[in-house]
Amino acid sequence: MSDTLYMQTDMNILVKHPHVYLQDIARLSCTNAKALNRLRVLPVTNLNPDTPGRYTMSVTDLVDLIQKKEPDLDITPLGEPSFILTYRPAGKSQTIFDILKVIFISLTSFFGAAFSIMTFNTDVDVGTLFKQIYQQVTGNISSGFTILEISYSIGLAAGVLFFFNHFGRKKFSADPTPMQVQMRQYEDDVNTTLLEESSRKKTSS
Repeated sequence: MSDTLYMQTDMNILVKHPHVYLQDIARLSCTNAKALNRLRVLPVTNLNPDTPGRYTMSVTDLVDLIQKKEPDLDITPLGEPSFILTYRPAGKSQTIFDILKVIFISLTSFFGAAFSIMTFNTDVDVGTLFKQIYQQVTGNISSGFTILEISYSIGLAAGVLFFFNHFGRKKFSADPTPMQVQMRQYEDDVNTTLLEESSRKKTSS
């Protein structure tokens, strides 16, 4: 009875060294411990150390490599049939461009959100509405800076914080934030597009 190798891969795998081995990109389980140890250090590919980025691969490529090394081994692939190697060198220092990019995005998001809130308040005429409510409830003319405006401002800020479930590095609950959910969906869409484009290129070539 031949031994069986179970090999599981994810859709996107982060590697920090250009010399990629099988244990870097797949979770392995085998009934033969000696064969498993040999396969863990099986070279898969050598990436250009000066070119970080994403590289697509197929599980069939891994199966071919394993069969050349261990021809008597039964291989059971699990997980994604194709996957992406994201090569990001370890210890890469943050450049001035990265810092400026973060500052620019932060300022754009801040002023964009502020502008959206101001245009919404102008469209629905919140100021006039608050003045009418204040005058009907208290009988006095609103000065434009009453408990209504203060409560609205505090509630707006608190609502944003609780909605995004994040304040600085502190989270209010263990649930993922809406931003994390959107980023995950975006990452999945990017990965799917890269794999489909790679598959089309291989089919047409």
